[in-house]
Amino acid sequence: MVPTIQLKNSELATPLRPSQQIQWQRWVYRAKRWTFLAFAHTFCLSVAAACLFPLVWMVSSSLKTQTTIFTDMSLWVSHPHWNNYYLAWTRGHFGQFFFNSLLYTLCVVVGVILISSLAAYAFSRLKFPGRNVLFILLISTMMIPIPGSFIALYVLLVKLHLVNTRLGYILPQINGGLALGIFLLKTFFDKLPQDLEDAARIDGCNKFQVYLNVALPLAKPALAVLVVFNALAVWNEYLLAMLVLSDQALMPLQRGLMVFQGAHLTQYPLLMAGIAISIVPIVTLYFLMQRYIVAGITAGALKM
Repeated sequence: MVPTIQLKNSELATPLRPSQQIQWQRWVYRAKRWTFLAFAHTFCLSVAAACLFPLVWMVSSSLKTQTTIFTDMSLWVSHPHWNNYYLAWTRGHFGQFFFNSLLYTLCVVVGVILISSLAAYAFSRLKFPGRNVLFILLISTMMIPIPGSFIALYVLLVKLHLVNTRLGYILPQINGGLALGIFLLKTFFDKLPQDLEDAARIDGCNKFQVYLNVALPLAKPALAVLVVFNALAVWNEYLLAMLVLSDQALMPLQRGLMVFQGAHLTQYPLLMAGIAISIVPIVTLYFLMQRYIVAGITAGALKM
């Protein structure tokens, strides 16, 4: 009698050919990739919705009346009151506040860009005693916010007779933005090839001409980041304006919004309309320069 051999089901199964195994791996990779992309896009859309919801609510509230803003919780306004924007501009004297904010922002941004770029290029290219110690001291000031130095700052402004003046409001903000500007631009200038500077010297350029004609044009991404960051900080500044300025004709836009807040009643529709007006310039600036932000932040981390 011939013995019989019983094979298991796994032994009877036909093994996958190499082409079939590669195809199966491709399907698994695609499934994982699409799952990850779906999760990533869902998360990003959720964050974007959470960031945009306050803006949508602000615009919606600015089109309501003082009564319906507390009773109508919908985002869509059936009967919008567009005259709230006109009343906010006229009653709140937004023309003067808007001009003040534009003036303060322009002066601070120009001052920070000019001083920080010169200092950063000097720290990067010039050799002088105590360079590293001085650079560390400058960078360490980033740990001290402007509100943390309000007492000393106010005493200094009083002694210099700069309280309730435009200059007394502009200079502290220029000083507050120098540390970040010097750090970011120095890191960028350190990565510039030395051959560019040598070629400019051969053409007859001195140190300042190399800075002005070679280094500064190449630092446009980093400069764009500084412009956006400082413009945003100055445009939204409120505490320093309360400390330094008391004359209504000198107040910036964010401080001017308080005219809609009374002792017993706050005109919320006009306040929301005023806030909507105030964010238009800074949002426009961000959209115009957003392509430079990532490039400017990572420029110092990439070897050229």
